[in-house]
Amino acid sequence: MTEDKKTIAFVVYPGMTPLDMVGPLTVLEGMASTSQEYRTVVVGATKDPITTDNPLRLSATHTYDEVPSPYALLVPGGAEPTLKALADEKLIEYLRDAGANAELVTSVCTGSLLLGQAGLLEGRRAATHWMFRELLRAFGAEPVAERWVEDGNVITAAGVSAGIDLALHLVERLVGAEIARTIQFVIEYDPEPPQGPLDWSKRPYGDLKPLLEHSVNEALADQLALRDRLLAHTGE
Repeated sequence: MTEDKKTIAFVVYPGMTPLDMVGPLTVLEGMASTSQEYRTVVVGATKDPITTDNPLRLSATHTYDEVPSPYALLVPGGAEPTLKALADEKLIEYLRDAGANAELVTSVCTGSLLLGQAGLLEGRRAATHWMFRELLRAFGAEPVAERWVEDGNVITAAGVSAGIDLALHLVERLVGAEIARTIQFVIEYDPEPPQGPLDWSKRPYGDLKPLLEHSVNEALADQLALRDRLLAHTGE
């Protein structure tokens, strides 16, 4: 019976980055198929297909009203559309209400900004995509340059692919290292990028900072207070 299971809700909204959600969903659905204690659902404002930041469209399996109190919440990120979603009152209200009662509140990439807007990061250490990291200060969070960071029941991951790391950590936390390791083998998660590991001393932030400011300005052109709140932290 699904009502007896612990529900892990993956939130979707227009313009999000699919890999932020699909990577962790693949991992945690693997856990759910092994441990009958859990189930995964995809939650949105409607069940209609939504656009993402690439040609793929996604559809929720459930609406917000159908999953008001999930056991765990995962919020994906994106670029300009995610900044625009900071002003989506229905989305933020759902995150605020569901997150307040969830055992675990998690995010990938700039999904942490949405958690911040929902008031769930105040006083907490948090991670996000490196280009947006300092914006976390606008929500009372302490930015952390880590692959993922756990602070109480809130776990936030850095950009995109870091969501897979976060999901494997969740599996280990919820059902143990053996199952987490098995899932890692099943999905053959053993990154060896052709260009080698990232050299953070050579990150292109100086070149991309104007893009960040432009994105904030464009996304929140009609939300001046929120726009200025974020822009105050783009120079740090």
